[in-house]
Amino acid sequence: MVRVEVSSAEVEESVAIGQLWPPDSPTDTRVVLFVKLRENYTLEAPLEERIRFEIRRRASPRHVPAKIVQVADIPRTKSGKIVELAVRNIVHGHPVKNREALANPEALDLYRDLPDLQT
Repeated sequence: MVRVEVSSAEVEESVAIGQLWPPDSPTDTRVVLFVKLRENYTLEAPLEERIRFEIRRRASPRHVPAKIVQVADIPRTKSGKIVELAVRNIVHGHPVKNREALANPEALDLYRDLPDLQT
């Protein structure tokens, strides 16, 4: 996965994963972008459109997320690195190794069984 920083006044930080799609019988992978927005912002269609436009412009159409999901927190290691693999594992129902290495392991629970990822 190519990391593309999403720069927007509304987006505090983000993490992208490849989600096996469809979940019940995967035949493909789709890009899912999780965004933690700054206080008092919510993810609405105009912001989603701007995020997709920026990613297309800065990376390629292949990197444009099929889904953008707002989350309250993004898991990080104690040294501050975003842990994409842990997010991907949680989304796919797999165990996460080294949870003790995370600064905010409770953030992983935000990604478990998200209804937004079933459509």
